[in-house]
Amino acid sequence: MCGIAGQFNFQRHEPVEREAIVRMARSIAHRGPDDEGFFISGPVGLGFRRLSIIDIAGGHQPMSDADETVWVIFNGEIYNYRELRAELRSKRHQFRTNSDTEVIVHGYKEWGTEVFNRLNGMFGVAIWDVQKERLILARDAMGIKLIYYKIHNGTLTFGSEIRPILAAQNSRPDVDPIALNLFLRFRYTPSPLTIFQGIRKLAPGTMLIAEKGQCREERWYNFVPTPFATPRKDKEAVEELLYLYKHAVRRHLLSDVPVGILLSGGLDSGLLLALMNEQDGPWPAYTISYGESFEDDELTDAAETAALLGARHISVKLDQTEFERTLPKIVECLEEPVATSSIVPMYFVSRRARQDVKVALIGQGPDELFGGYKRHLGIHYGSWWRGLPAGLRSMAGFAVNRLPRNEMLKRGVRSLGSQDRLKRYQDVFSLAPAEMIDGLFRDDILPQRNGHELVDYWRELLPQIEHTDELGGFQLLEVRSSLPDELLMYADKLSMAHSLEVRVPYLDRTLVEYVQQLGANLKVRKGTRKWLHRQVCRSYLSPRILKRKKRGFAANVVDQWFHSSLNGGLSEVLLDESSFVFGLLDPKPVRRLLEGHQSGRQDNHKLLFSLVMMEQWLRGARSPASAAYICGTASNSSDSIGISGKTQ
Repeated sequence: MCGIAGQFNFQRHEPVEREAIVRMARSIAHRGPDDEGFFISGPVGLGFRRLSIIDIAGGHQPMSDADETVWVIFNGEIYNYRELRAELRSKRHQFRTNSDTEVIVHGYKEWGTEVFNRLNGMFGVAIWDVQKERLILARDAMGIKLIYYKIHNGTLTFGSEIRPILAAQNSRPDVDPIALNLFLRFRYTPSPLTIFQGIRKLAPGTMLIAEKGQCREERWYNFVPTPFATPRKDKEAVEELLYLYKHAVRRHLLSDVPVGILLSGGLDSGLLLALMNEQDGPWPAYTISYGESFEDDELTDAAETAALLGARHISVKLDQTEFERTLPKIVECLEEPVATSSIVPMYFVSRRARQDVKVALIGQGPDELFGGYKRHLGIHYGSWWRGLPAGLRSMAGFAVNRLPRNEMLKRGVRSLGSQDRLKRYQDVFSLAPAEMIDGLFRDDILPQRNGHELVDYWRELLPQIEHTDELGGFQLLEVRSSLPDELLMYADKLSMAHSLEVRVPYLDRTLVEYVQQLGANLKVRKGTRKWLHRQVCRSYLSPRILKRKKRGFAANVVDQWFHSSLNGGLSEVLLDESSFVFGLLDPKPVRRLLEGHQSGRQDNHKLLFSLVMMEQWLRGARSPASAAYICGTASNSSDSIGISGKTQ
């Protein structure tokens, strides 16, 4: 687990500057405090920071073959590297280390870029092919690890985070207003965009190839879920899923350093801990606590689960004051704004876990794979709504829209009636209609656009959802978009801010591909979400745990704090017209959102949280004392912020 960075002058082939590569790598020293390494050769430079997990003595990077014809820098873990190593040795490849990195070196020599389809793991990787003068960047199929890049004046600059790209350049990048618009609409910035103009991130399962003076993006992961020829019976599906779970957890426990688990009070991390116990134990389990007023919440649930399963339970106390005080620091670690309340507990639990372990497993994934969110019920039963006569739908929609609050129900009525599949999915993801978000911006900030950018990015995935049912198609897009670019992104950034490697066993590639071939009846049944996953849990968890209300990773507590803060200090951010956000947005519609929320007529807390996160990000970006990236502005400030080439 590491951080990678580099440059390739792919057009003019001018030598790279060693000082720039060193500066880039050291900007992400937090990702790899144990070691650093560099490869500089003419127009290409590779930099590496290492957090030693596997083959501590022999895993130094950049790594090459014996003839030095292929060089690799790699961030992540390959869980099937031993099997691949044995296969490559049978083909007479000679290995000099016991690391998973060397499997990528020889795998590329044997299979070219097809090696990525053979890797089961998480990775952001760069491969320099000396003979072909070709640089390849690739992101893993599930998007657990990230690759950012910028192409400018014939130079490709890349890194595991945005920091190396900014460290390599002298000028500060503009903010991309379309990316900001999408952030306000979806709470994250979808690939391939970032919040910065000109800086992009590879989408999951894609690669960037630079050779012969050109750069091109290609999708290397093209798995097309096709329903099993013989639909799985209930018992059969339970047995097969349990088999996959066990093997995925066994692979993800592979480590030469201590391992723990980030434990919530829910089913997913509880089952994960039970499966870990079949391999070894006892395991240290880390949970956020919230003070006396919340002791009956997630902490008590998690402590009970840990006790039942024999884990060593460690709690991390967090209160509202610490939440508000630390929010700017968390936003800085993320590099891009993400408006999910779980970022706060993730930051603190990762910091505490790193005191004891270098690796922690988390239970992310079953909600997206098996339909664990309320939106999945809407998607699954949405065909019933679309089947109603238009007049009846119109009357029901009118009645729902007159209800106070109930924003989720209103969004469902608005989105699920669409006949266009991708548009329907996009609207379900949206916090608010495109025209409402557009109306928050000042005149002339947004360029001409159709409001369907996310749909446009999804279109190349249409062949992959061709054979899926309604729920399966939506879930595939979740796994390709919101899961990697929101939840997995902040998990990576906030854990690696503390030099902690986080692993996601439920997103093991074999497991995901199996579930994507199952029908919706095994995921949502008679209104019960995650039906099949729950059947597996029944073999390991007590009825008391199985009956617990879904709470999310502390989201309910942090949301309450945010509600409280909107009536206090945080609301001032949205009322003060000198706030930086109003260099981009019109204060009047923002004030109406806040007033509607505080009056109780509407529940706008998610969108308001996004606005606060946007302001915090702009403040951090403006501060020269922070890991500053851009110049911020307020409407009455003499400073300026670049908005896609415009100055406000």
